[in-house]
Amino acid sequence: MHDINALKELLKEPKEVMITTHHKPDADALGSSLGLAGYLKKKGHRVTVITPSDYPNFLEWMPGNDDVLVYSEKNDELVQRIVNESQVIFCLDFNNLSRINEMGDYIRNAKGTKVLIDHHLQPEDFADLDYANTNAAATAELVYDLIKAMGDADLIDTNIGECLYAGIMTDTGSFRHPSTSKNVHLIIADLLHIGVNTSNIHRLIYDSSSELRLRFLGFALKDKLVVLPEYKTAYMAISADELKAYNSKTGDTEGLVNFALSIEGIVFAAVIIDRTQAVKMSFRSVGNFSVNEFARAHFNGGGHRNAAGGMSTDTLEATVAKFESLLPQYKEQLANSIN
Repeated sequence: MHDINALKELLKEPKEVMITTHHKPDADALGSSLGLAGYLKKKGHRVTVITPSDYPNFLEWMPGNDDVLVYSEKNDELVQRIVNESQVIFCLDFNNLSRINEMGDYIRNAKGTKVLIDHHLQPEDFADLDYANTNAAATAELVYDLIKAMGDADLIDTNIGECLYAGIMTDTGSFRHPSTSKNVHLIIADLLHIGVNTSNIHRLIYDSSSELRLRFLGFALKDKLVVLPEYKTAYMAISADELKAYNSKTGDTEGLVNFALSIEGIVFAAVIIDRTQAVKMSFRSVGNFSVNEFARAHFNGGGHRNAAGGMSTDTLEATVAKFESLLPQYKEQLANSIN
């Protein structure tokens, strides 16, 4: 952890604090935000968590969720006022202000001290205090370590622990990704010790699909999966009409890319989705093929070596054509990537 004394000094007196995270928050984004919020409230700070968009309903069980303010055009003035009045602004699980849409400019121009807690590569230089670590498995892991470094491990109760566990569990792929370190397992041991019900959290996140979501998954796997063995690549492209046909909601496509990656011999997987305003892309890989570099080079994105995202303003068809046209130049890398 970076200079923890600067953060201790910043937070030694109760302050107006805002916490935000990236567009379409996942379990790590929301869990780290609510876990940190729970801790700061115990320290006497006045805390508001603001998300730049909605998030999956299977995350709404998290302690503190009822107090989250979801940005919209209707509450834009309220959000601006909170940003402007916040003495400390925590930015969690993202490192580029473009990832929070309209709120990016508000925070860039805010007078409050900006604190970054994140684990993604190649950050934008906007924070006053930086507690980023690209080797961390999850931002929730960093929040746990930060609370401990502040000397407040005893303040982590089951509510805070449940939020942090959700973030770590999901960002490690239920502890199967290479980022799952000794430190991760030690944290989970501590969370078990304080009574966090890990099996219940897994059920709340992974076993709460609607019937339509399950049918959509079957449709995507049966009709949309494209496998290109010569490039060790598999992908699915989903149109806006197909999403509408299954009444797709936020979070319904989460994890879809992992099914493509689970095919034997595949080292690179993508899900390409027409979200109307733009085509959004999710990339995953195994071995040493960097989807972060691929996304940054071609699709205005980035993330981690083995998990990244991108976007395109072309049509879905043109985006898919571009994606396929790029594969030949990566053929050797893909062939040599360790699976």
